[in-house]
Amino acid sequence: MAQDFLLHLKIVYLQIRLLYMRKNPLMALAGLLVFIASLSCNTTYQSQSLQYKSYRITDTISKNTAALSLLQPYSDNVNKKMNEVVGIAEISLEKKQPECTLGNFLSDAFLVMAQEKYNTRADVALINFGGMRLTQLPKGEVTNGKIFELMPFDNLLILQKVRGDILQQFLDLIAAKGGWPVAGMTMQIKDKKAINVMIGGKPLDPKATYTIVNSDFIANGGDNADMLRPIPQITNGYLMRDAIFDYIKKLKNQGKNITANIENRVTNAQ
Repeated sequence: MAQDFLLHLKIVYLQIRLLYMRKNPLMALAGLLVFIASLSCNTTYQSQSLQYKSYRITDTISKNTAALSLLQPYSDNVNKKMNEVVGIAEISLEKKQPECTLGNFLSDAFLVMAQEKYNTRADVALINFGGMRLTQLPKGEVTNGKIFELMPFDNLLILQKVRGDILQQFLDLIAAKGGWPVAGMTMQIKDKKAINVMIGGKPLDPKATYTIVNSDFIANGGDNADMLRPIPQITNGYLMRDAIFDYIKKLKNQGKNITANIENRVTNAQ
């Protein structure tokens, strides 16, 4: 019974943390401390050996009614928040390569919101294909929970000032991986290389410096983007997920819904 109680406690705690981390980090930290304290005891025990066992969470696990009753109000609050509708998708947005509607929507969101939150002009926004954790954002109502599913990690939306020749190397990596979502530029893929790269309607200049909007994961060398790792990051702690929420809100204020088109931003050369 003690194991069941702790299991249910951990599950609901993670739900509560998911809700409050964005809105109130201090509350989330306080909750973490309370959670740790609740798992403590006055008796000191030194383990002689350690054994590990994996548990799959299914309906077959017996429920601890006392724990569920205690945590039910918090669980209900989390579920209510996650089911709130934040916007309307006019079409079903799909995840595909080399270009897709879901990727175009997200890269547009990151370019627009990065420029607004950093109060500066940016040339290009990029997002790694694997960073989109849904294969589809269905047509119709879009909830808080669906955005968390789409972008579950607390990755930061950052800026980097990248020389053109280094950006070309990065775009070649993107081409070798089949194409990633981009905004502010177009390119073609041939023999796993990026060709005919146009930024702001002009050919990429190897000697120019471009301000790119990126995730801290990629900027730190994730997905083999080692060429970006030495380049300083400009960051104010703005989350990529928050950028999506803010962009949807911005569209709503303009009387617009969630949508995107295929615009030949990334294509395979014939």
